[in-house]
Amino acid sequence: MCGINGFNFRDELLIQKMNEETSHRGPDDGGFAFSNEWSLGHNRLSIIDLSEAGHQPMESREGDLAIVFNGEIYNFIEIRRELEEEFRFVSKTDTEVLLYAYRKWGSQCLGKLNGMFAFAILDRKREEVFIARDRIGIKPLYYYWKNGKFIFSSEIKAILAHDIPRELDYKALNINCRMLYVPAPYTVFKDIYKLEPGYCGTVRKGEFIKTQYWKYPDVSLLENKDEIIKETRRIIKDSVRLELVSDRPVGIFLSGGIDSTIIAGVASEYSRQIQTFSAGFEKTEEEEKYNNDMKVARETSKYFGTKHHEFIFSAKDVIDAIPESIYHMDEPISNHVQAVNMLLARHVSKEATVVLGGDGGDELFGGYERYYYNYLLDRIGKVPFDLGRVLGKFLRNELNKKLSLQDGAERYLSFFAQKENIISEFFSPALNQPDATFEIFNNLYFQEIMPDFTRQFMRTDVLSWLPSESLVRSDKMSMAAGIEQRVPLLDHRLVELADRIPFSMKLGGKGLNILSRGRHYRGKRILTEAMREYLPDFVIDQPKWGWFSPAAKWIRGPLLPLMREVLSPDYNKETKHMFDFKVLNRILDDHVSKKQYALNTLWSVMTFQIWYRKFIK
Repeated sequence: MCGINGFNFRDELLIQKMNEETSHRGPDDGGFAFSNEWSLGHNRLSIIDLSEAGHQPMESREGDLAIVFNGEIYNFIEIRRELEEEFRFVSKTDTEVLLYAYRKWGSQCLGKLNGMFAFAILDRKREEVFIARDRIGIKPLYYYWKNGKFIFSSEIKAILAHDIPRELDYKALNINCRMLYVPAPYTVFKDIYKLEPGYCGTVRKGEFIKTQYWKYPDVSLLENKDEIIKETRRIIKDSVRLELVSDRPVGIFLSGGIDSTIIAGVASEYSRQIQTFSAGFEKTEEEEKYNNDMKVARETSKYFGTKHHEFIFSAKDVIDAIPESIYHMDEPISNHVQAVNMLLARHVSKEATVVLGGDGGDELFGGYERYYYNYLLDRIGKVPFDLGRVLGKFLRNELNKKLSLQDGAERYLSFFAQKENIISEFFSPALNQPDATFEIFNNLYFQEIMPDFTRQFMRTDVLSWLPSESLVRSDKMSMAAGIEQRVPLLDHRLVELADRIPFSMKLGGKGLNILSRGRHYRGKRILTEAMREYLPDFVIDQPKWGWFSPAAKWIRGPLLPLMREVLSPDYNKETKHMFDFKVLNRILDDHVSKKQYALNTLWSVMTFQIWYRKFIK
């Protein structure tokens, strides 16, 4: 895990400034490479081959190629064997393997890689740079492109080291208000973009040609349950084995859930020195609610015999960390566990440099209730029209949501988007674009509707929310502490396999019941069956909690002064025209008095206000 930077002109001081902005991503080493038309920079967090041989930018023996690389190629030893007859290696790094894989196969090398990555390779002879991001978007890669100027980095803050306008993209801001994040390729900045997962591109003479090298294969669903279970188990065990490879200490983020428990169980077969880490909160009258995950993780660590660490955070700890966590996120992505993620990573960094997390299990194997309800809507849509309309209305009333029976972006957003009537209350009418979110999501993900819409719905989560909210949070909060987080369940082989598993095999709990409102829905049944030997009964038997903080409660107490401060029109005079602060303070008052719960609304505006002061002003 590292930081990469670059731009298409030569300026030694400016590339150094970019490296300084991303130094937290690579505290062990740094370096630069130049050509007549390019400047590259790198911050190194040493994971594989800690010697000087792993220094980056790394150059080919001929000196015509130079690479800056962030991530890990887990199958690099296998690829190296394929290359050794033609190339002589001087290090034991995956970086050198990637460099010569590109030399031999060009962009086709991407199809051979199993890993998480964002990298750039400079070809000095052609004065061009090739950039690429991994299939699932585990590693971030941003770029600025305007009037022939191309700048790229692992973090937006480094791009802003250049003398470029810091302008808001108001369409993207509208999406951020409704979704609490912005999907790739967009960011909230004009002319700054995310390279989409599964994309690569070449920059030459001020022209940028972008290509999609990976997408979900167009293949039919699988039918043989025994084969599915066998293949799921094989890939997960192989992925964990590969991702344990490190020359630095390795640990596991352990919650009370199925996904991290599976990873801890498999890892304990390969190593007896596994460390596990979990977080909790200072005692409250609702301690059981907020610390349930930590308590289950404690029992799980005993079950597998790991060396376990628990970290307890107070409200003050988290509140003090909020501004810095927002700074490290680069965009005003709103999630109330961000600061906790960052604090946990900082404690973990004293014990381990590499940490495995359970990200992706819910999105691949149907762990969220939204998949259950979407599947229910699919089934309702297949009954006679009048009955379907009645059942659909009943379900919408039960959930208090305007769910759509219509396939496509409308239904997807009905599960995700914040309530339009609340946004229209506090967001400036002059800036409000209520149709922007539908337009973008429809264009990105729903130009064609699959016959199996639940499958398409879950794919959209993997392509949008996962890389642009969840994974970027994992990356930025861990890198703020100088540690590398790996995600074994997002091995692309498992992503492609899970996509082919019928949703009926993923259903859990007591099955499909419109009256249950999902109370008994657990999901991930096929995953649980495949990995049952690693799941103790006390993990299987507990209800699905999810990991969350007492943020809503804190707003009524220790967080209230900060919330009052940032919801003042004087906090950022430049944002006075964006929001109706009287309405926002009324929403805050209603939340404090418990008249109306408003965590997401309040947290998103607080995040934006703090972010604006740090990035725009």
